[in-house]
Amino acid sequence: MIPEILTRKSHIDETMLAKLSQTLSLSPLQARIVANRSGEFDSEHLLTQVVNTSLKNIPSPNLLQDSDKAVKRIAKAIRDGEVIGLLTDYDVDGITSHAILLHSLRDFFGISEHKIQHLIGHRIEDGYGVSQGLVNRILDSEVLPQLIITADCGSSDQLQIEQLKAKGIDVIVTDHHAIPQEGIPLSALATINPTREDCDYPDSTIAGCMVSWLLMSLLRNELVSSNVISQNTPKLSGLLDFVALGTVADAVSLSSPINRAVVNVGLKVMNQLQRPCWQAIKKMLDRDFQVFTAEDLGFQIGPRINARSRMSDPYMALHYLSAGTLNESTKYLLELDKDNQIRKETEKEMLDIAYELAKKQLNILKWSLVIYHEQFHAGVQGIVASRLMEKFGRPVIVFSPSNESEKLTGSARTIPGVHIRDAIEVVANECPEIVLGFGGHKGAAGLKIIGQLIDEFRVKFDLAIAQQLSVDDDLRPTIYTDGELAESELSFQTIAELKYLEPYGREFETPIFDGDFKVQSIRVIGSEGNHLMIQLATDSYSFRAVWFRALEKKNDPFPFVEGQFIHAVYQLKENYYRGNFSIQLHIIHASL
Repeated sequence: MIPEILTRKSHIDETMLAKLSQTLSLSPLQARIVANRSGEFDSEHLLTQVVNTSLKNIPSPNLLQDSDKAVKRIAKAIRDGEVIGLLTDYDVDGITSHAILLHSLRDFFGISEHKIQHLIGHRIEDGYGVSQGLVNRILDSEVLPQLIITADCGSSDQLQIEQLKAKGIDVIVTDHHAIPQEGIPLSALATINPTREDCDYPDSTIAGCMVSWLLMSLLRNELVSSNVISQNTPKLSGLLDFVALGTVADAVSLSSPINRAVVNVGLKVMNQLQRPCWQAIKKMLDRDFQVFTAEDLGFQIGPRINARSRMSDPYMALHYLSAGTLNESTKYLLELDKDNQIRKETEKEMLDIAYELAKKQLNILKWSLVIYHEQFHAGVQGIVASRLMEKFGRPVIVFSPSNESEKLTGSARTIPGVHIRDAIEVVANECPEIVLGFGGHKGAAGLKIIGQLIDEFRVKFDLAIAQQLSVDDDLRPTIYTDGELAESELSFQTIAELKYLEPYGREFETPIFDGDFKVQSIRVIGSEGNHLMIQLATDSYSFRAVWFRALEKKNDPFPFVEGQFIHAVYQLKENYYRGNFSIQLHIIHASL
């Protein structure tokens, strides 16, 4: 489908825009970029915090409901030498949460390694969160933990937590996913989740890793004040590199001053290269003269960590992040990279099938796509759902077979204006015989259904999406740009101005521009044979441009030829190659 190209509209008038530029010392272009995202901000004070990020903007973790109760229980476990289990999700947010908990307890608070149990479920065999399979393994183990701390999961797992409690295991839940209708898990000793209605923490968009970091920071203060650890024990800002990675990879809102601050400070920690894991990935990416950016977190580091849990077990990713030497870290990273290559191949195979199924379904469903194939892999279905959402401009759920016969597991992704978890909840309430379980948030969700009822689910889900839309809505892929750049603005100065406003991500999107260019040359690049390298010219300058996945498949005809004029939607990038920096356009869409 051909995307509609629209220019972002600022919610700030010209007078306010000029004032904003002066107050925040922004160039006209920077003010325009911020103003075009101003729909997410409701005050000049908040805008100031968004641009001038600082850890001082982070509210006290004491505002998190149940945090005091949790801190006292963990402190007791430390004093009494109890075995503490760390139970986290298997994605990047979960693995970085695990690393934060591990390093806090072991490296900052002096807990012996043998007093810590690592409890991470297998995506395929166990499923998400405090799953029954994981609980069974815990209860069958020779040494039971006396306390379990969850991270990035647990809010919807009352039944399993109740089983742990019955065996004398206290469970502290830390999470950021939406609380289910039935409420928090009552069997948990404490549930720390900023989405709780009775929680006073002012930002519910923080990632699970940030919740973990806040709890550990509060625990440090408690241990210092009670003389369990030294007054000189460092604060935990040195763990913000993990928080930055988990925050970006989990695609939480980057209009949040808190999220922006921890990503920026975390990147500074990462770029000091004190951890072997960052040294190893920098060497692999050949970034000798470049620092890590939020884009690297989302597109280079995050996918490699995610790939292991998608294709296999997630412990390798934890070993990579926590490795003590460069050789050890490199060994684990090579395994993660190998898994990422397998993930890419699986993704491509699934996408080929999914695109064909989606095209047929466009004539059946009006508002959504619900795709299933028996060959699909549950570990990649979320990525495929994202690709379909981008291509067709509709909310999407991709289902795969599960390890339970007759049940399917699905991943959902959505478009702006549609809350995907709420839509699934409507179907679950109306048809509990179809939807066996679900969880997630505004932009993404996961669920499990009865496989033979998928056709009925498709209809119900489409109606649930319709409830959030207007009959006048024309669902199609849409690209929002920040307008055109003058020829003189296609410069390193502009790139520097754009970098100043980082990090970019969900709800503070990477700047995208559009404009007219003449095609001077065009050729295929990459082993897959579907990427294009194009030389583009303005009146006075010539620029190299790259268009990833420009062709649907290898040997497809080019969309245009040398000498033609095109209208291109692009990101302005800085490219480093063989010791030289150059300006490069990353094309998102182009047409005659």
